[in-house]
Amino acid sequence: MKPYKIIPALVFTILFIFACDTKKENQITNTSDYNKYLTIEGNKSLDFAKKEIDFWQKKYDAAPNQDTYLGLMASHYAKVFECTGDIENLYKTEELLTKVNVDNNYSRVSNLRSLGRNYISQHRFKEALVLANKALAIGEGLKESQKLLFDVQMELGNYSEALANLNAIKDMNDFDYLIRLAKWNDHIGDLETAISFMEKAKDIAEKEDNKTLKIWSYSNLGDFYGHAGRLQESYDNYLKTLEIDPNYSYALKGIAWIVFSHERNTKEAKRIVEAIELTHNTPDFYLLKSEIAEFEGNEKEALVNKNAYFAMLEKNNYGAMYNKYNTLIYADSKETASKALEIAKIEVAHRPTPDSYNLLAWSYLNMGENKKALEIVNKHVVGKTYEPNVQYHLAMIYKSNNEMNKVAPIKKELLASIYELGPNMEEKIKQL
Repeated sequence: MKPYKIIPALVFTILFIFACDTKKENQITNTSDYNKYLTIEGNKSLDFAKKEIDFWQKKYDAAPNQDTYLGLMASHYAKVFECTGDIENLYKTEELLTKVNVDNNYSRVSNLRSLGRNYISQHRFKEALVLANKALAIGEGLKESQKLLFDVQMELGNYSEALANLNAIKDMNDFDYLIRLAKWNDHIGDLETAISFMEKAKDIAEKEDNKTLKIWSYSNLGDFYGHAGRLQESYDNYLKTLEIDPNYSYALKGIAWIVFSHERNTKEAKRIVEAIELTHNTPDFYLLKSEIAEFEGNEKEALVNKNAYFAMLEKNNYGAMYNKYNTLIYADSKETASKALEIAKIEVAHRPTPDSYNLLAWSYLNMGENKKALEIVNKHVVGKTYEPNVQYHLAMIYKSNNEMNKVAPIKKELLASIYELGPNMEEKIKQL
C-alpha cells in the first residue's frame, strides 16, 4: 500500500479512538446498575402501608372513640401517596388528620404538626404556618415545632424568621438540624457548604443505620452533587438510595435526568421514565417526556405529552401544586401569557418568595411589559435566589431592557449550569 493511502486510514483510526474515548468520558451511567429497579414486582412498603390501613380501620370501626387509630391510618395513607403519587391518598391523610385535630380541639402538637406537613405537601403554606404557630404556642415538643416553622417560613420566603428558628434548634449532632442547615446554605448560594452539612447528616444516618434517614441523605446528596456538577457522585448516591429502597422512584428519576441531560441518550431516558410511570404516575413525568421529545426535534410528541400533563391536572385536583409548571408553560406563548400572569399573581399572594416574583416578572416580560418585569426583579429577585432558571429569566429581562452589561456574567454562569437546566436550554443561553 502506498503511503498516501495509509494516512487517511490512520486519521480515521485516530478519530475513531478519540470518539470512543470521548463517549466513554461522557458516560456516567450503566444500564446493568439500575435495570433491576425498572422491573421490580411489588412494593413491600406499599403493601405494608395498605395492610396497616386495613388493620387500623377495623380497629377504629370497632372503637370509634379511639382517635389515635385515625392518626395511625393517616400516616399510612401518606406513605401510599409517597409510593404511588396518587393525590387522593394525600387528601385522605388530610381528612383523617383534620378529624383528629377537631376531636381534640387542636390541642395536640403532634397532630397539629402532622396536618401542617400535609398542608406543605399540598402547597397550602399559609395554613401550615397557622398550625405550626399553634403548636409552638402550646409549647410541648418545642424544637419539633421550630423545625416545622423553619420549613414553612422557607416556603413563604420569610427568611429572617426561618433563620431564627434554625438557630433555635442548633445542634451539630442532630440530623434534622443538619439537613435544614444544608437547605439554608443552598438557599444563600453556598452549595459547597450545603453539601458538607448534608454529608455530615449522612454520616449520622449511617452511624445509626436508620433506613429512612439514609434514603433521605443519599437522594438529597444525589441532587446536591448534580447541582455541583459532580455527576458520578450524584449517580452513585441515587444507586445507594435504590439499594435500600428499590421502589424509590425519585432516585430513578434522578438517574433518568443524568442519562438525558448529561449523556443526551433520549431513548434510554424515556425507557426509565416510562418504567417509573407504571407504579408512580404524576403529571411532571409528562413534562419530562415532553422535554425529551423537544430535544429530539419531535414537536408532535412533545405536544402530546404536554396535553397529557394538562389532561391529568384536569382529571385530578392538585390544587396549587403545579402552579409553577403551569406559569412557565403558559408564559412561553404570547396567546397564553395572560393566563400565566393570573397564576403568577396567585403564587405571589400564596408565597411571596423570590421564585414566585420571578414567575410574575417572567409573565410580564412575555406580555411585552419589559420595564414592569425589570422593576419586579430589581425589587424582589436580584441577589435573593441563585437558581439557574431564575438567572436565565433575569438575563432575558436585562436583555429586553438593553442592560447588556449585566447579561454577560449571568450567561457565563448559565453555560456552566446546562446540566441542571437541561439540554434544550443550551442554544437559548448561547443566544443571550
